[in-house]
Amino acid sequence: MPDDRGGRSLTPQRAAGPLVPVIGKHAATLLGRAGEPLYRLGITHQNKKFDQGLGVARLPVPVVSIGNLSVGGTGKTPMVMNLVTALLHLGKRPAIAMRGYAKGKRGAVGTAERSDEADQYRRLLPDVPVVAQPDRIAGLRALIASSALSPIDCVVLDDGFQHRRLARNLDIVLLDASRDVFADRLLPAGWLREPVASLARAGVVVITHAEMVSDEAVASMSAEVRAINPGAALCVARHVWTSLNITNGGQTGGTKDAQSALHVAWLAEKQVIPVCAIGNPQGFIAGVERYAGSIVERVVLPDHDPYSPQTIEKLLQMLRGFNGRDARSVKTRVDAIVTTEKDWSKLGVRSIEWPCPVVRPVLEIEFVSGRDALLQRVQRALQTTTPK
Repeated sequence: MPDDRGGRSLTPQRAAGPLVPVIGKHAATLLGRAGEPLYRLGITHQNKKFDQGLGVARLPVPVVSIGNLSVGGTGKTPMVMNLVTALLHLGKRPAIAMRGYAKGKRGAVGTAERSDEADQYRRLLPDVPVVAQPDRIAGLRALIASSALSPIDCVVLDDGFQHRRLARNLDIVLLDASRDVFADRLLPAGWLREPVASLARAGVVVITHAEMVSDEAVASMSAEVRAINPGAALCVARHVWTSLNITNGGQTGGTKDAQSALHVAWLAEKQVIPVCAIGNPQGFIAGVERYAGSIVERVVLPDHDPYSPQTIEKLLQMLRGFNGRDARSVKTRVDAIVTTEKDWSKLGVRSIEWPCPVVRPVLEIEFVSGRDALLQRVQRALQTTTPK
C-alpha cells in the first residue's frame, strides 16, 4: 500500500532532460534545444548507413534484439529473462549478449566484462552463456568459436535496438507506459536516443509497466504505435512481484548466506527502506508502496552506482539510527531493506553486517495481451537465415 505516514523521500524526479540536474532547468532547456538538431542529424546519418547494410556484421546464428527508444529502464532485464526462459523451454540453446565496460568503469572488480545485468543473468540463469564486452560482436564470435561441444543456436541481444552494427532477425522494442515517449524529445533536450519514427524497424512492440497507468493511457500509446508501425506485433505487459528472496540480517558476502523464499504478503505489515540504483526507480518504488506496510525512507542512487564502501557505511548508519539504541521510536523501526536483484548482484557479494533482513522481489513480466503473437514472431525469426 502507498506510504502515507510521512517517510522522507530521497527519490529524485525524472528531469526534463539529462542536462537539467547538471546546469539547471533554464540553461538545460536552451542548450538542449541547441544540441537536439545536431544529435538528430547524427542519428539520421547513422541510421541511413545501417539501413544500407554498411558496417553491419552478421553471425551464423539468429539474433533477437530487445531494446528501447529512450535512456533509462523500461524493463529490459525481466523481458530478456522471460524470453530466454521461453527459448530454453523450446529446446533452444541461447546466449545473452550485452555491452560490457572496461576494467575500472562502473565499479568493475577484477574483470573487464563486469556489469550489473551480466552478474544478475549469470546468477539467475547459470546455464546460459553471457557475453558482456565493449565489442559484443567480437565476444559473440569468440563464444561461438569456443562452443563446439555445446553450441549455442541463437542470441538474445540486451539493449540492442541502437546497436545496429550487429544484424538481427527480430527487433523487440519496449515502451514504458509510465513515460510517454511520444511527448519526449531527442537527447540532449529530452531522453530519446532516436526518433519515435524508428519504431518502424520493430517486429514486436511491448508496452511495459501497464500496471502504473490507466487502460485509457495504454490504449492511447497503442494507437500511437499502430500509426507508426501497423505491422508490428503489439503486446501489453505489466511487472508483477511473484515472491520474495530474503537474506536474513547478519553477515553477507560468503558462499552460504542464509536465504529463503517468501510470499509477497510478508511485506504487508513491514516498515521498510527501498534501496536501488537502477534506470527507472519509479516502477520499483511503486511496487514497494503497493506491497509494503509503509516506507520509512527511500534511498535512490544513480543508475549502476557501484555501492562504494562510503555509500554502504552511510546506509548502515541510517539503519543504526532507526534500529539501534538511539532509535527515534519504534514507529520508525526498519523491519527490512527492499532492493532489486540487480542491486543485490553488488550488495550480496560484499562483507556486510546487515541489522535487518534484505529482501528482493522476484520480478516477472506478465503479459496482458500479445504473448502468443510475440512468441510466433520469435519462432519465425529463429527460422530466418538472413538477418537484417
